[in-house]
Amino acid sequence: MKAPRNKTIELSPKEEKVYLKKTIRLTKKVEAAEVVDKTICQDCLRAMDFLPDKFVDLMVVDPPYNLTKNFSSSVFRERDLKTYQKWLDKWLKKADRLLKDTASIYICADWKTSIAIPEIASRYFVLQNRISWEREKGRGAQNNWKNCLEDIWFFTKSNDYCFNIDAVKIQKPVIAPYRDASGKPKDWVESDAGKFRLTHPSNIWTDISIPFWSMPENTSHPTQKPEKLIAKLILASSNPNDLVFDPFLGSGTTSVTAKKLGRHYLGIEREKEYAALSEKRLENAENNKTIQGFENGVFKPRNAS
Repeated sequence: MKAPRNKTIELSPKEEKVYLKKTIRLTKKVEAAEVVDKTICQDCLRAMDFLPDKFVDLMVVDPPYNLTKNFSSSVFRERDLKTYQKWLDKWLKKADRLLKDTASIYICADWKTSIAIPEIASRYFVLQNRISWEREKGRGAQNNWKNCLEDIWFFTKSNDYCFNIDAVKIQKPVIAPYRDASGKPKDWVESDAGKFRLTHPSNIWTDISIPFWSMPENTSHPTQKPEKLIAKLILASSNPNDLVFDPFLGSGTTSVTAKKLGRHYLGIEREKEYAALSEKRLENAENNKTIQGFENGVFKPRNAS
């Protein structure tokens, strides 16, 4: 029996079959309209061959890191750096064709995988920045520093791209508020909730909570990213009704967050369990648009539960 506060999304064998029927599999070239707002249950290296040119506005990718990891029915095994880079190049080359000239790209990585990404992705895209975010979850080590840092590499297809800075400004409390000569707040806002200033976000994020059992977005996926994390990327680098693409969808976070934020989505996931979980989460998002840690257009300091 689950604990009363355990909100983890689960699938019964019957549910998995039902939700898998909502996914698609590609066997021939398709038009964009045929795959918009869909989950493709298939290996991305195969599926991307059937997708149209230049139809994606934003690609958010959380590929397997260069670690040995179990993903439902399959295992991704650690490789030497050169072999891992060849694998990165294999799917990035296919993804490049799908992106609009104005598209943005975000690629997630841990500290070790980060070494491989800029050299390969820079063959196709323009490197803009690297975001480092605090992953407070993690096991301690007896002879090393605890690993609590992950990266997100920010690329664009060209120097013509959107970046909506006002959509991702951070609300910070004002400790020593200044007023102008008339007594009005200077560069800050006073409300019933207190005194705040909207500030530009940096490329170091310390306000993210990894999904855990009491959070309604939590699933069984071993490397699930938080909706709040993906929401920042989507809000900054896309506009309403744009298409957000994730070729390694996992349990669906990118598609679900895109849907909640009024974007179109397309995700590819080869594991049936996770593709079905994605569809269940997308169904739940029909009536629940909340993103924990993001309220009334403002990102809160850290998720509370």
